[in-house]
Amino acid sequence: MRYVTRGIRHPKSASAILGACLFSLCGLATADTPQDEQTLQAPHPFQAQYRLEIRGWPGATITHTLSNEGLHWLSDMNFAVAIARGEERSRFSIDDTSTRSLLYNSSYSLLGIGDSYQLNESDISSLDRQAALFDLSRRAGHEDCMVSTPCDIEFVDHRGRDEHFQYYVDQQNINEPNTITIPAGEFEATRVTLIDKEKPDRYLHINFHPDWPGLILSAEYRKEGRRQTYLTMTQFNPAGGNAP
Repeated sequence: MRYVTRGIRHPKSASAILGACLFSLCGLATADTPQDEQTLQAPHPFQAQYRLEIRGWPGATITHTLSNEGLHWLSDMNFAVAIARGEERSRFSIDDTSTRSLLYNSSYSLLGIGDSYQLNESDISSLDRQAALFDLSRRAGHEDCMVSTPCDIEFVDHRGRDEHFQYYVDQQNINEPNTITIPAGEFEATRVTLIDKEKPDRYLHINFHPDWPGLILSAEYRKEGRRQTYLTMTQFNPAGGNAP
């Protein structure tokens, strides 16, 4: 059963902010292609902070935590600025080659007015956004998703509605990650480009770390040739392991 609570709508509601950062920037999908049978990278718990810049809005800090809860994993993102706050979390299970959504929650508010959503496993036809972000970062580079032959992507948004994108790995040799320098340091990166199939003038570049599934190094969302949103990692704290 899908659970939804709604507050009074605001013409520029916090859903627009959260849509730009957690939903549009970070909530993506699993490739709808035959899965590579090779074992994918095992996850590691971590906490990261990102600096978020949204065109027309004040900057914000997003805290992203990936934690193990026994038989499943929890991915949690939250942010707050002076007038708005939001959070999105997903519980999911994994095996060597796939990810399965179990429960998704999100909430956001602007000036104390907002919405909250919950999707149970039966509401999620593919993956929710947080689980999908993890799965995409884990899978990118292990499938032949190139600019000439992009892979299809399907996921559900915070209301459980199906969304469709395409993605490709944006580098000459997908087996040789690039290196990027960001405020948190210098890291190897797998660069992925996502395209909205219904709105091809909108696309998203994301740099993932190849050895830390779910970890975003940087991301940029562009619309009609203009940067709308930019995210970059400012701090990284591995839990029980060494930083890359």
